[in-house]
Amino acid sequence: MTTVLCVPQWQGSGLGDAPRLAAGARRSAELVAADALVTVPVLDTGGSPDAGVRALDVLVENLRLTREALAGIDDRVITVGGDCGVDLASIAAARARYGDRLTVLWIDAHPDLYTPQTLPSGSFHGMVLRTLLGEGPAPLVPEQPLSPEQVIIAGERAGGAAEHEYIAKAGIRRYGVEDLEKVLDGLTGPVYVHVDLDVLDPTEFGSIGYPEPDGVPPQRLIDLVSRLDDVVGSAITEHMPSGGDDAAGEAEVIRRLGAALRR
Repeated sequence: MTTVLCVPQWQGSGLGDAPRLAAGARRSAELVAADALVTVPVLDTGGSPDAGVRALDVLVENLRLTREALAGIDDRVITVGGDCGVDLASIAAARARYGDRLTVLWIDAHPDLYTPQTLPSGSFHGMVLRTLLGEGPAPLVPEQPLSPEQVIIAGERAGGAAEHEYIAKAGIRRYGVEDLEKVLDGLTGPVYVHVDLDVLDPTEFGSIGYPEPDGVPPQRLIDLVSRLDDVVGSAITEHMPSGGDDAAGEAEVIRRLGAALRR
């Protein structure tokens, strides 16, 4: 059994039209086939900055609401957002359940390894993975952070100098677009898969807020995900639908990606 957990949170993004992420979350949640759909009643207000993070008060409350919704679900969960912070609770729950055996496969054009001190914009979706590793805004850090050995970053091609310095220092495994399939080498479950849709090539999937050139073709990503074993949880994030001519094709990408994550 699989439940889609829709988290229409947008406040982690720094874009002026970030509320479009809420519409993207709801649209994506409709496209991913599942046995049940649960929508978290997240706040829709802008919030206030604190400790170097935009809308931290809203993000903290949304995390509480997501944990509350997740606690009532017994199925395998596909979390659908919204900005990249929507699966903080889902990953923390997987970490608590599987312990050190869990691997988090972070598929994203950006590594999301900034801290409030290194990201002047204060946009939390650039800090999510660092927070899961125990070095983010205190109210959002999980009780049991991930260790660097539990993380694999895939498809990254647009990280900043501070992020790449951290990757090297921490020894996190990182693969770009050119060697994407190497993530499969020696990878055993349980695996949690986080997908930021900006990993895709924007010429083939354009409904994203931070397009980066030379990305992964959608079919290549779907094929990769289909080859993963023992996926215990996953997320699809950062969908910003534009309603343009490519809407039908992009909807099919999300539908097929969801099916690959569910298999």
